[in-house]
Amino acid sequence: MAKPAARLKDIADKTGFSVNTVSLALRGSSRIPPETRALIADVARELNYLPNFVATSLVRRETRSIGLILTDLSNPVLTAVAQAVEGELSKRGYTTLFATSNNDIAVEETMIETFRARRADGMLVFPCSHRRLDHIRKLRARNYPVVLLVGDPDAGIDAVCMDERMGAYKAVGHLLSNGHRRIVIIDGGTKLGNSEKLEGYMQAHRDAGVEIDTALFVKPSGHSVAHGYWAADTIFSQRLGASAIFATNDSLALGVLRYCARNNIRVPDDIALMGFDNIEFGEYAVTPISTVDYNVERVSAMAVERVVDLIGAEADLPPPRVTLIEPDLLIRQSSNSTLRG
Repeated sequence: MAKPAARLKDIADKTGFSVNTVSLALRGSSRIPPETRALIADVARELNYLPNFVATSLVRRETRSIGLILTDLSNPVLTAVAQAVEGELSKRGYTTLFATSNNDIAVEETMIETFRARRADGMLVFPCSHRRLDHIRKLRARNYPVVLLVGDPDAGIDAVCMDERMGAYKAVGHLLSNGHRRIVIIDGGTKLGNSEKLEGYMQAHRDAGVEIDTALFVKPSGHSVAHGYWAADTIFSQRLGASAIFATNDSLALGVLRYCARNNIRVPDDIALMGFDNIEFGEYAVTPISTVDYNVERVSAMAVERVVDLIGAEADLPPPRVTLIEPDLLIRQSSNSTLRG
């Protein structure tokens, strides 16, 4: 059996000081002389004393922990977000409680309730669906601090995120400005109602006066490299007459690039390619992939700042605020050609 944890009383018995003095010393109180604090700290280390954070959290009504729920860690961007958020929270003295929903709303709801049961002070959530948010609205209605990492201005929930609609608009606008008129969009997100990138794609066409052909909408069942490869096979086997492809993340674009390499299709000479997110693999591909930059550090820092501010609200939460960060285009070799009519 494991030895019982040392208590404050055990340290008090060994040092001859009162339990209250020991407690103050271990919290670094200036009321206790430095030499006494040092002696008590030495004995605490000798006894392997660990503070009872559960008891402390009950007294202070805070656990100094924040939940982070993401959809899928196979997405390199979300892996980077997890690392950046953990670093930002650590700077502020918070521990990160982490979970993935695997793009399942039922799992997402369970994780939210689990973090609530563990008394997390707040949550950061990258939701499966950007529209089905009633379960998260209920958190906000209970005055619970929660910030989304994707944004719907009408959701009534705080959010800090990249403006995906604007990012897609810029990406497709770049292809249109190079003379492309039949641009495929590969977008697996619409199956969960995440239509921001498709909306940006369509708005770019409308503003350029180019007809939208829904036959150019390819909707794989996921967002991986393999799904991108499958989508490319669909595009070329159906002979859609496309001159460019907009993949709504770089993993999909890498799958397209692999298919093209295996089938002697030249990028960008035979088909231009645009991705989204700016993952490292895309920059160092055999043909570097043009993309929309997802500023992980900025999104993570601003989201953490917002949730910490909400936690510190003295009474009711302030009105929800949605911060959309406009992304930049990174033009590389995969789209850097002009279609000649």
